Amino acid sequence: MKLLKQLTEAFGPSGHEDEVRQIIIDELKPICDKVWTNTMGSVVGLKKGSGKKADKKKIMIAGHIDEIGFMVTHISDKGWVRFTPLGGFDPRTLVCQRAVVLGKGKNKLVGTLNVAGKPIHMQSPEERKKELKVSDFFIDLGLDGKTVKRKVEIGDPIVWQRDFMEIGDTYQCKAMDDRVGAFVMIEALRRTKNNTHDIYAVGTVQEEVGLRGAQTSAYELDPDIAIALDVTLAIDTPGGEEHGRISDLGKGITISLMNSAVISDRGLVKEFREIGDRKKIPYQLEILPRGGTDAGAMQRAKGGAKAITLSVPTRYVHSVNETVHKTDVEAGVNLLAAFLNR
Repeated sequence: MKLLKQLTEAFGPSGHEDEVRQIIIDELKPICDKVWTNTMGSVVGLKKGSGKKADKKKIMIAGHIDEIGFMVTHISDKGWVRFTPLGGFDPRTLVCQRAVVLGKGKNKLVGTLNVAGKPIHMQSPEERKKELKVSDFFIDLGLDGKTVKRKVEIGDPIVWQRDFMEIGDTYQCKAMDDRVGAFVMIEALRRTKNNTHDIYAVGTVQEEVGLRGAQTSAYELDPDIAIALDVTLAIDTPGGEEHGRISDLGKGITISLMNSAVISDRGLVKEFREIGDRKKIPYQLEILPRGGTDAGAMQRAKGGAKAITLSVPTRYVHSVNETVHKTDVEAGVNLLAAFLNR
């Protein structure tokens, strides 16, 4: 899992995907006929199909390479850094975490996320009940104000810090959403040797702030078939309800029927299910009532495309502890590779 570790630990919030993009380029070059970066910054790798031109379809696969993060909005005279989110956050997940600011000259500064206010020892009962907001937090870089202002400026990007870990049968890190999708895309393409159709593997940017990279890439490529690779919620932990679990860890990749951005093409759903059944690849059916994927943007490009999402079940999404199961990741690679090898 060297590649997955490299991808998840890389710095790459929405609009600042440079470090991740280079990893994707390096991985795609040996397995694609052509690799390029488009105007918005998404990476495209073309693997040409062997079919006759009249019969070939264009298959676009999208795994978004950005992660949720922040952008610096203010630096106080004492060096406290305030920020605004890039993507969606539950403020409870920010408490006492480490963060990395990409400052001037691409220098990384590590600090801690802290809640503005009194220590718990000094709080009143009313203060302890206060509901947290992202705007309550600041970053302490451990430097005096003049030094911080010399090294950091308004607009600098931020992500939280976490090392990749293998825990039991799972992998855990920040940014599994959606570096694990990019990983599945690359590994499936690596196993694709007999594709009839042209395959466009795209590491899309700025998904977390509105599916933007997928929209522009799909307009450029005009695919016939569009496959988004992403994570989905695994609410199989204490506190979740049986009827609202969405997916379970360890039971296979999910074939999405619907999310808030797209209703999957029924023919593609049928085809992926048949492949899974025939090859005994574990899969789950998924309906995600809230949350969308790049499939929604790809489906609506130009004259439209047949679209579907394959998702890796993930616990603790949009936290530093995003957790995926080895079985589900491998199932995703196998199912996608089997579909492409036609």
